[in-house]
Amino acid sequence: MAAMIGHQDAEKAFMDAWQVGRLHHAWLLAGPQGMGKGAFAENVARFLVTHGRGGEGGALTLDDRGDDAAARLVDAGNHPEILRLARQPKDKTKDLARNITIEQVRQMIRRLHLSLSLGEWRVILVDAVDDLETDGANALLKTLEEPPAKTLFLLISHSPGRLLPTIRSRCRILRFQPVNDDVMTAWLHELRPMLDMADVRAIVGAAGGVPGKAIALIDSDVAAMEKKLLAIATSGDPENRLREALAREVGGTSNRARLELVIDIVPGLLARLARERPVAEIAPILAQWDRVQRTVRDAIRGSYDGAMVGFEIGNCLADLAPRHGRAAR
Repeated sequence: MAAMIGHQDAEKAFMDAWQVGRLHHAWLLAGPQGMGKGAFAENVARFLVTHGRGGEGGALTLDDRGDDAAARLVDAGNHPEILRLARQPKDKTKDLARNITIEQVRQMIRRLHLSLSLGEWRVILVDAVDDLETDGANALLKTLEEPPAKTLFLLISHSPGRLLPTIRSRCRILRFQPVNDDVMTAWLHELRPMLDMADVRAIVGAAGGVPGKAIALIDSDVAAMEKKLLAIATSGDPENRLREALAREVGGTSNRARLELVIDIVPGLLARLARERPVAEIAPILAQWDRVQRTVRDAIRGSYDGAMVGFEIGNCLADLAPRHGRAAR
């Protein structure tokens, strides 16, 4: 499964603990968004509710189906001992609420007071624990401090440093690190063999080792966008035509995904230029990368004008071109 690339260490850590019958009651799945932490948590939950207590030996993996009746309930999405906490849609809209509420946590805690109705494990998935309201985080902490028997908590976090230290201290941490470029390239080529290798390399460079981002980029014409940005960096866009076109392409709410694509591509593009150019030109490239980062940060704090961000990123790239090719600004 695509989302499960790079999870070998996490799976081994969990299976080793299960096989010796010493599962920690709370696991913090930490790493960048898009690493497949949610998919891993779902696999762990499926495994626990379809298997016994652990410590029973056997060379099982998380893919082992276990009890078929329980597995069918998991497949149908209604196994009674898998509880999920996540942001819910707002009333009368499809937008998600900003936080996981204290009431959602209280409902989960009430369920924990009931006896198990099926199997030997209850699993609580919190995706993501970063989204908890302050009161909700404190309520969860109290439960983690005095956990019910045969209950496992899987807390997904994209920013573990922002969590309450007391929550982190109650958990065993599994870290999901970005995947090596060579591994990503081989995986993506196998996943989408029809893709040209130039497109595969462009996607891998823009994804930064995050499989979920790579999947999202497949249909985004990464290679074409990278070519446009490279043209600005090499020609200087003396008449501003390329930058104006870029601003139009990424401006407005409907083009937000395309703007994010540009932001994702630029680091890999600058790294490529740094490798290809003389050592004396590396410092200017790093300076423009700092400038791109400041532009994006300022835009997020402000109104997030996509056209402005796109044009300014174009300016940063144009300033890397040979001086004779730069536009007068």
